Amino acid sequence: MQDQNPKDNVAKARIISHMNEDHHDSIARYLMHFHGLSAWKAYDGQMCGIDLAGMTLTCRGKDYRVKFKPPMTSYHEARYRVIQLDQEAKLGLNESDITVTEFLPPTGWYAFPFAIIAATFLGYSRRWWFADGEIVERYLGSGFAKFSWAIQPYLIAGMLLIHLAELQYFMRRKLPRHSINPRQSLYWKWAATTFIEGQFAFKRFDKLVEEKREEKAKQKH
Repeated sequence: MQDQNPKDNVAKARIISHMNEDHHDSIARYLMHFHGLSAWKAYDGQMCGIDLAGMTLTCRGKDYRVKFKPPMTSYHEARYRVIQLDQEAKLGLNESDITVTEFLPPTGWYAFPFAIIAATFLGYSRRWWFADGEIVERYLGSGFAKFSWAIQPYLIAGMLLIHLAELQYFMRRKLPRHSINPRQSLYWKWAATTFIEGQFAFKRFDKLVEEKREEKAKQKH
């Protein structure tokens, strides 16, 4: 068979190694789009074989086949074909062509709202702090303590409701759209700051995506 050519075997080994080491996100997308695996499960995927007719992927002890249509005539076509299938998978999964691989902490101007919101969460996390004779009344006066006692349940409930809704949207829409898998620590770093900051994290994330988009556009010229 033509796949038994020693040069072909070298080419196949090189393709498999390259995909597993540098394009793990593409393998996960193949499994998610062509075989319906969840993002969590697909993260364990690896390429274990390739021939002119398609790729063989393995995930948690099970093999999955992704066919080339039409079959390749040589392994020189492999780069174009795997990119083509990845683009098809991105389209089917509603993923962007911009992949985010870094986390931007709330520094600079973003540190101010982060600190204010985090302090509010912490400061109003215990209602008894505002009770008569407790720490807030002793140091900040009875007027502020009584006001805070009255609003504390509603303030905390409102903040939790709004920030959890924002977090849900961010985790289900924005992070997956830019190829951030829940098995990555990157996913949870963005999620944690979004829970605290809400829209401020959205703006920082969107700015990062836009910068990457502009950089990608420059590379095309």
